[in-house]
Amino acid sequence: MSFGVLLVVLVGALLHASWNLMVKAGRNKHTATGIIYASAGFLSALALPFLSAPARASWPYLGASTIAELLYGVVLAAAYRAGDLTHTYPLMRGAAPLLVAIGSTVWVGERLSGPLWIGITLLSCALISMIFDARGRSQSASPTGLAILNAFVIATYTLIDGVGARKSGHPVAYSLWLFALIAVPWVVFVGARYRRRWSELRSEIPIGLSGGACSLASYTVALWAVTRAPIAVVAAVRETSILFGALLGVVFLHERLGWVRGTAIAVIVVAVVIIRLQ
Repeated sequence: MSFGVLLVVLVGALLHASWNLMVKAGRNKHTATGIIYASAGFLSALALPFLSAPARASWPYLGASTIAELLYGVVLAAAYRAGDLTHTYPLMRGAAPLLVAIGSTVWVGERLSGPLWIGITLLSCALISMIFDARGRSQSASPTGLAILNAFVIATYTLIDGVGARKSGHPVAYSLWLFALIAVPWVVFVGARYRRRWSELRSEIPIGLSGGACSLASYTVALWAVTRAPIAVVAAVRETSILFGALLGVVFLHERLGWVRGTAIAVIVVAVVIIRLQ
């Protein structure tokens, strides 16, 4: 991976953590999620007329990913309503590669290397410690369960889009079409929620546009990067968003990290890098 691609992927990781911070900071998590996705879809629609359409072979993947991403947004908002950003975000982002690794062994029959088992063991221990840490802070099991559920969804749409973007022939166009399609149900949701209360919606638009731009740029950068560098390397670097998410939660939301959660997050990053690179 060249330095330029590395820098772009790191910026994308920061942008991803940033729009998650905006959802967590929103008064109503589902509404904040809806506005961000609607904004990302609006920005995508502005650019689509100037891009070539994705190849027809990628459209089934776009349809499947749209459904998965919609579920992701719903569960994401519920997780942030129930728990801390510094707890739910690392669980969601860290558990996904673990699920992919285990699934490839159980269902596909792939044999895992020694380093991969080390990564899986480290990640499992870190995730378990975060679960117990949450219980020690008197948090309910809800945020942990929702975060793990969303990890399954993340693993699903990651696999779908990894194939779809390559079949599309135009990864940027694929990403923009994906965000445009996801925006449709969220526009309906936000419109129904703010019916007759447009003045309230106007106050949410600036942060929604910012979050939408961060979300769109983050995922488009990732899809572009996998055409310039190995997928495993890009995915490993992108997981630095776990660290960015923890820092943003501490700085802007004043969440208490603690040594258990802080150590677990660091171990998650190391373990994910090992798993991704293997």
